[in-house]
Amino acid sequence: MPDVFDEARRRCHAGETVALATVVATWHSAPQPPGATMLVAADGTVTGSVSGGCVEADLYERARRVLVTGAPELIRYGVSDDDAYAVGLTCGGALDVFVERVDPDALPGLDAVAAARRAARPAAVVTCVAADAGGSPADVGAAPADVGDPPGLGDAPGALSTDPAGRLGRRLVLTDQRVIGSLGDDRLDDAASADALGLLAAGRSGMLRYGYSGQRRGSGVSLFVTAYATPPRMIVFGAIDFAAAVARIGAFLGYRVTVCDARPVFTTARRFPDADEVVVQWPHRYLRAEADAGRVDERTAVCVLTHDPRFDVPLLEVALRHPLAYVGAMGSRRTHDDRLKLLGEAGLTEAQLARLASPIGLDLGGRTPEETAVSVAAQIVAARWGGTGRPLAALDGPIHRPG
Repeated sequence: MPDVFDEARRRCHAGETVALATVVATWHSAPQPPGATMLVAADGTVTGSVSGGCVEADLYERARRVLVTGAPELIRYGVSDDDAYAVGLTCGGALDVFVERVDPDALPGLDAVAAARRAARPAAVVTCVAADAGGSPADVGAAPADVGDPPGLGDAPGALSTDPAGRLGRRLVLTDQRVIGSLGDDRLDDAASADALGLLAAGRSGMLRYGYSGQRRGSGVSLFVTAYATPPRMIVFGAIDFAAAVARIGAFLGYRVTVCDARPVFTTARRFPDADEVVVQWPHRYLRAEADAGRVDERTAVCVLTHDPRFDVPLLEVALRHPLAYVGAMGSRRTHDDRLKLLGEAGLTEAQLARLASPIGLDLGGRTPEETAVSVAAQIVAARWGGTGRPLAALDGPIHRPG
């Protein structure tokens, strides 16, 4: 499926106007996180999704209306106890969706974000989604009573009907090269820019609320920050068939994938076409250099597939001394025990050793490289979001975890 951002930019370059629906807030078991988008073109074409099908039909009609009127809409979708199959979320959550018209005059900002994405640099789009002393979105399928209205959106009526300063839909585009646009007030621009950069550094989208002139204790303006952060890294060590499968699924999950091995005859781009880069280097030297250069962080996943102590013990010593998101190592239980002994002798603490996922992956019963890659990816996803790895049917509570 085409990327929603790229599709919006392509159509605007063709002189078209589109409607963009963005999830700006969620509660409880919402199926998509803030920042999820759906585009509706003038020809009726739909790209993307905000709920996996729960509210798209209603949202499509609203987007078509916004295309005609140009007036943005903020809509809350939830569930009514009286009619759980009305327009809303049958999963028990609630979400707010902001629908706006995007015209070709937005191209300078779109092009700036596109350039940043191509260069793997961060960028953010700050959009005013509510502007008044308060205001609640239209309630489509009553939200659960314990959800609560978002501050600045739901504490007084009329956020979308009263906008004397014309702030609704105004955008501020931030890249490391320049700032494009304005939210209507220089002090508001300054405050939003500083706080949006904080969200961008964390790699997440989110809501910011201010007074009309950027007062952080104010509540007159609600801004949504769409963060286009650089993708997280997956570094796969060991140029084997299993590495090719892990690189493939890592790219599918949105990671920037590096394959590294010290043996040049095996470490070629032809063998790893799904990797963003293939590096011939001793693994521990490469990871140490990347860490020293600040190119690995708390989002980085490291998969050690060499199961050769010459490579993996020095490498794991480096990896486990850094706060990476995931460190997994392939090998038998005997190999794992031997590695732990050698790593302990190298001075690693019990807490550091406990971060090692070894033998790598979840118990899915897989045998092929592709099946093993699925088990590794499942473990990485579970580590990222706090999943248990158990069947959903065996668990209670909401399916969609907040996060």
